[in-house]
Amino acid sequence: MDLNNILSQLEAANEKEIEKLLQQYNRENSHTFTFDQKEEALRSKLCQSVLTVLGRQVQPTCQKTCLETLRILSRDKRVLAPVATREGMLILGGMARLHAGEDGGDNSQEGTYSEEEERVVVEALKCLCNVVYNSTAAQQVSVDVQLAQGLCASLHTARTWHHEVGLFTLRLLFLLSALRPDLRGVLRRECHAVILLTEVLEHTLDVCWVGPYEAACPAPQAVPMSAEDNERAMEALKALFNLTLSETGGKEDDHQFRLIAAILRHVLMLKTETEEKTEEAHSHAVNLLNNLPVSCLDVLIDVPVQGGLEQYGGKNMDAIQVLLDFMEKRIDKQGSNYKEGLTPVLSLMTEGSRHHREIRRYIKAQVLPPLKDVKIRPEVGTTIRNKLVRLMTHVDMGVKQTAAEFLFVLCKESVDNLLKYTGYGNAAGLLVARGLLAGGRGETQYSEDEDSDTEEYKSAKPFINPITGHVEDPMPNPIEEMSEEQKEYEAEKLANMFDKLSRQNVIRPMGVRPDGTLAPLEETLCDPPEDNSESDSD
Repeated sequence: MDLNNILSQLEAANEKEIEKLLQQYNRENSHTFTFDQKEEALRSKLCQSVLTVLGRQVQPTCQKTCLETLRILSRDKRVLAPVATREGMLILGGMARLHAGEDGGDNSQEGTYSEEEERVVVEALKCLCNVVYNSTAAQQVSVDVQLAQGLCASLHTARTWHHEVGLFTLRLLFLLSALRPDLRGVLRRECHAVILLTEVLEHTLDVCWVGPYEAACPAPQAVPMSAEDNERAMEALKALFNLTLSETGGKEDDHQFRLIAAILRHVLMLKTETEEKTEEAHSHAVNLLNNLPVSCLDVLIDVPVQGGLEQYGGKNMDAIQVLLDFMEKRIDKQGSNYKEGLTPVLSLMTEGSRHHREIRRYIKAQVLPPLKDVKIRPEVGTTIRNKLVRLMTHVDMGVKQTAAEFLFVLCKESVDNLLKYTGYGNAAGLLVARGLLAGGRGETQYSEDEDSDTEEYKSAKPFINPITGHVEDPMPNPIEEMSEEQKEYEAEKLANMFDKLSRQNVIRPMGVRPDGTLAPLEETLCDPPEDNSESDSD
């Protein structure tokens, strides 16, 4: 349809004619996401005209049609100026029944409304999501008219929501808290959004408490969580992630964080209708767990009613096993972004292992079992250990460091133990970064119990190449048949080559200081010996 024609007719059209005109436009553009730049001014005028219609008292069917048009137009961030105003955002907030504004009052979605009115609310929420996402001006206006406060007020009626109303309410709250970090503190302190979102999760996931921080485990024959419940839960988890990015501390917060951790354990144990949705749910749970204080992670394993394994102090390791399985799936995922998909779960298990002995012991038993076959390089194979060692030399620095740190913590930050499982070559990057090239331990204190080596490892240990971490087949000695003169000639030739490369700054010979850090070779050679004041003197 010609936009000039639509605009000219809208000015004089009655409600029915407006509805019919815009319905045709909506049908023709329902799947349009790329717009003609030449018509920007006309589309902007159409936005203004539609808002003018919405500002009048028209029937819900006409409101819905207008909002559908506005939703299509709001896909183009260049035409949103008429909407990204105080008047425009208040109209959309009113249509969504958020009652945004600075005058206070009851912002909750009270009362019941017809199916047509519900469609108006849903379309208004969709429009707000598009407008807030695509317009920084609209984001500022949303703050000015206290739209987020209206959203939080509506969370009080979450139990009465129909699916799409709840879904887009939560999505809009997620967008605002993501795009306006300055809102997060207000939402936490003044609107109690963390508590409200936790209650939304409890209701959506149908959590049944059997202990202070223990949800009943889903029955094996239980029906998988529906797609609609899963969608709403994911939006709530994303919004909670934003709001917990900076924790405030205190006893009340500690209780709330432990409650969230218990719900997230429940999420990890749930199954959805598809494996992909289950993995998505686990991913959001992992991200949020990373925001919680590490002291709260004991909630994942301290589930008395469900019991646990005797060798791990009676702690229940089901959730930790789910995290391990999730980690391995992410490693095996072809073409995946390791930085976004894998490092969060690695970081979570690293911190959990660093601060909770039972978690570390369990994960180490699965990832780094006692060594038996040392004839194969540590990075070769299909075990979790092999896959993680391969990541220690990944091209992405963040992935490499996170994988190495995880294995280092499992080895109780002992350089000798780490080298036993990975080889010096794979661990060199971590050791350089931590200043541990000379050996030793990290700064974290661990229990004194030591892992016992297998007989197979003890017998093979003298023959293991410390660089590669495995027993190598004997190699022929290249200088065995040389005369002393030939050996001297080759040594001098090699020294000259290194000298030339060094003088041209192609390479820089390095040495290790007594504290385990790297330094230019000349500095390490010139370092004075340690003063031994207790030595005898003549």
